[in-house]
Amino acid sequence: MPIDPPRIEWRRRCASGACVEVAEVGRSVAVRDSKDPDGAVVLFTRSAWSEFLTGIRQYEPRR
Repeated sequence: MPIDPPRIEWRRRCASGACVEVAEVGRSVAVRDSKDPDGAVVLFTRSAWSEFLTGIRQYEPRR
């Protein structure tokens, strides 16, 4: 199944010079490397994506 039909809107997010693109795909969240848009795509359930972001935020260095 192609992950990049024209109706999918990829959003870019960057931190420390590394960027990923994130898109809603049905009931899932797709993530890909912004430097390799034709490469691998990782699909998360919405709950797994939410848990992933929560984990990252808990360990984010304070400024």
